[in-house]
Amino acid sequence: MTVVRFLTALLVSLAATAPAMSQDRRVPASPADLRLSYAPIVQHVQPAVVNVYAAKMVQTRNPLLDDPIFRRFFGGGGQPPEQMQRSLGSGVMVDPSGLVVTNVHVIEGADQVKVSLADKREFEAEIVLKDSRSDLAVLRLKDSHEKFPTLDFANSDELQVGDVVLAIGNPFGVGQTVTHGIISALARTQVGITDYQFFIQTDAAINPGNSGGALVDITGKLAGINTAIFSRSGGSQGIGFAIPSNMVRVVVASAKSGGKSVKRPWLGARLQAVTPEIAETLGLRLPTGALVASVTPNSPAARAGLKLSDLIVDIDGQAVDDPNAFDYRFATRPLGGTSQIDVQRAGRTVKLAVPLEPAPDTDRGEVALTTRTPFQGATVSNISPAVADELHLDSSTEGVVVTDLADDAAAANVGFQKGDIILAVNNQKITKTSDLVKATRESVRVWHIVVVRGGQQINVTLGG
Repeated sequence: MTVVRFLTALLVSLAATAPAMSQDRRVPASPADLRLSYAPIVQHVQPAVVNVYAAKMVQTRNPLLDDPIFRRFFGGGGQPPEQMQRSLGSGVMVDPSGLVVTNVHVIEGADQVKVSLADKREFEAEIVLKDSRSDLAVLRLKDSHEKFPTLDFANSDELQVGDVVLAIGNPFGVGQTVTHGIISALARTQVGITDYQFFIQTDAAINPGNSGGALVDITGKLAGINTAIFSRSGGSQGIGFAIPSNMVRVVVASAKSGGKSVKRPWLGARLQAVTPEIAETLGLRLPTGALVASVTPNSPAARAGLKLSDLIVDIDGQAVDDPNAFDYRFATRPLGGTSQIDVQRAGRTVKLAVPLEPAPDTDRGEVALTTRTPFQGATVSNISPAVADELHLDSSTEGVVVTDLADDAAAANVGFQKGDIILAVNNQKITKTSDLVKATRESVRVWHIVVVRGGQQINVTLGG
């Protein structure tokens, strides 16, 4: 038997003994299989993948103008000159009416957004919805009166490591480009891009400009939205990350329903990872699952019967490896009804039905601070359950939290960060945004501020 015949027989044998769930997947069984083409898939997909161009005006200021002597002799007063700043990305048409999904970071801060179709036509677009927690945005083409080609969503929970995928986008602005590879890993959680750490990893070449483009499976369905790369050089090194289609589907559904934000289920419990030391203490064979560190009174978790030290191991029949996996699974559940959660409690399995409802958003009291103080340019909010959920805070936390910072504003320049909790200003306790507004109206030379960041209290003195 020749080597080729032997290898062919071996591959056929392996395919015949594969598990039942993998019978629709096979490795090439002959040289003829290697001559197969992805062209039919590409021809189906390409019309629905678009280029996204975002532009914004930024002020350019010469740092020498900050020197009063320079200004005296050389002038330069008045408004700094403006310059157009452009960014490039990709997008995917997900509704025939002209809805396009892309990444938030592609269109963030844009004054103007344009979409270029595969046939070279261009449309201005409006931003329908931005969901910073998932880094997904939905655009709508303006003045369009036709039905556009779209991509259907794949069920990203059915993807397997080793599945062939195609990445389509506009890398480096060279034009629409197709690359292929496999799914290298699923449920990547240590990426640090979005709130929901649960990414598809692929070795299909993804480069700058691919952000927002399509990752499609072998049937031509949308498996994910290409979002980031791991690179030491700025180019593709075979490690790219995509947001799973099941998360994309949730954001698109919110946009179609007319929502300006994405409403997701709220658990009302703080979870922590199971370390090897914790696993040993609990008598676990493996350090997996999500350990309940606290439960908010009257929350869905509390009403379902979730308790401190419960170990969540499964949600609706899907295993939970860590808190990130649970957060993603729970966030993709539709509101209404319940979700079944399996927990390990005192050596036995307990099944709980958790109501799927959004976090209460009462008394947010959001305020943008504009007075000339160290807080100028900061947007602050009371810590409602919804705010606590968005910023991963304990809902029992007291104080006022920074929810946004304007670029180059005083608050950003002195070091405030999103998520900082302000407890006191000049010995005045801050419990509501109205307290902080009142404190910033006072004219003082020295500011004594107490801030909590990452669970650590920081005492700051500014001015003087």
